[in-house]
Amino acid sequence: MSGALLVAGTTSDAGKSVLTAGLCRWLARRGVKVAPFKAQNMSLNSMVTSDGAEIGRAQYMQAQAAGVEPKAIMNPVLLKPGSDRRSQVVVLGRPVAEVDAMQYGAHKERLREVVAASLGQLRAEYDVVICEGAGSPAEINLRAGDITNMGLARAADLPVIVVGDIDRGGVFASLFGTVALLEPADQALIAGFVINKFRGAAELLAPGLDQLKALTGRPTLGVLPWKLGLYLDSEDTLALDAPRPDARAPYGRETLRVAVIRFPRISNFTDLDALSCEPGVAVRYAASPGDLADADLVVLPGTRATVNDLAWLRERGMADEVVRRAREGRPVLGVCGGFQMLAHEIVDEVESGAGRAEGLGLLPVRVTFERDKTLGRPSGTAYGEPVIAYEIHHGIAEVEGGEPFLDGCRTGSVWGTTWHGAMENDGFRRAFLADVAGVARRDFTAAPDVSFAALREATFDTLGDLVEEHLDTDAVWRLIERGVPGGLPVVPPGGPRPTDK
Repeated sequence: MSGALLVAGTTSDAGKSVLTAGLCRWLARRGVKVAPFKAQNMSLNSMVTSDGAEIGRAQYMQAQAAGVEPKAIMNPVLLKPGSDRRSQVVVLGRPVAEVDAMQYGAHKERLREVVAASLGQLRAEYDVVICEGAGSPAEINLRAGDITNMGLARAADLPVIVVGDIDRGGVFASLFGTVALLEPADQALIAGFVINKFRGAAELLAPGLDQLKALTGRPTLGVLPWKLGLYLDSEDTLALDAPRPDARAPYGRETLRVAVIRFPRISNFTDLDALSCEPGVAVRYAASPGDLADADLVVLPGTRATVNDLAWLRERGMADEVVRRAREGRPVLGVCGGFQMLAHEIVDEVESGAGRAEGLGLLPVRVTFERDKTLGRPSGTAYGEPVIAYEIHHGIAEVEGGEPFLDGCRTGSVWGTTWHGAMENDGFRRAFLADVAGVARRDFTAAPDVSFAALREATFDTLGDLVEEHLDTDAVWRLIERGVPGGLPVVPPGGPRPTDK
């Protein structure tokens, strides 16, 4: 078979990525060869495939949930914002242009062909493809050029499930309004709804589900319960605003407190997920000097705008606090863009065009931005432990001293590296945290039996369980196997609107 469906959402962060991963794990456990697909993704969280292609981190994660090798065709178009109006365009894993919002339209026809070819190739190679939309399909101002929501569904004749986040409030209005705003030909592909993040009495929800079906002619295929801790490779910073699991030990001398600076263009903040999994490690995101006051470790994470986010750090007064901490011998870690900020000099004619800029001067490093992007899956050792990581950067760091640390260096209590994902290596993570705890004079000892990979696999299985237990899987399978059911009614005011040419 060559079945497929599209998971759309009423909003960003409604649960599309998580449901897509759950459907992939559910199908994989049934022996189905399944692949994820997102035609166009706007995200600063990305990953490098084994053959050196850059794709959205969420699609990489979904492929892992499906038990298949991640490929560039699973996310053929990736947009990486560098400002509110400009983004780098990555096509089939390689950067091809830097455009503003209006210029991007000129690329759409070519990208539409790339998307169609990628989906076609996946459908030829796999039994089922679970597609994920972007944002909301009811963004009618963008419908004419859409290649990832209803534009994709129309082109490939995909049945569409719309996910709504009940925790935000107004879920029935969101689901009804999403359908009603679509033109009739788009409405004809909306096959049902899924309500996400429900907590409460199911009997109180049931009358609303009945009324929604009466109003739209479409069933609710399932109600997924609220589940704390399912923070799997989020696409955007909205996920940072959601409640996150607390450390499993109370604050005290045995708790290691980590403050991660939340840059405006923070990228690959999934680097810190492995720290959050450690018992006794409390991770929080910081946006002011006071947020750093009691931290044992301050992390400067990746960013898509190194020089501009460094200026933001200085404007906030946080740069002075980071420098003061480092000079007092308190631990600081920089990763990729954060590592570049720790250098004494940055020369950037590529990302910001700022030319020569002064870094924080905490590491003996000079950074020069190159036009060609470095994409790789490096490996090495640190603290006597093996490390497998990935790298995505334009800045080339020339290390001029200090102690070796992965591909970067360490000076006193300051560490820096361009390698993402290093903390996912259990032995290295434990050794690094032990070193930090010693410098910070904490009585913290990392748990010897925490496996990040095992925890991730357990989460995938939890997602598969949620799909099996709370979705009408027979109905979902019929959609995959048979496509869109006929005779779905039009929901007013769905009238003629601009469509794809």
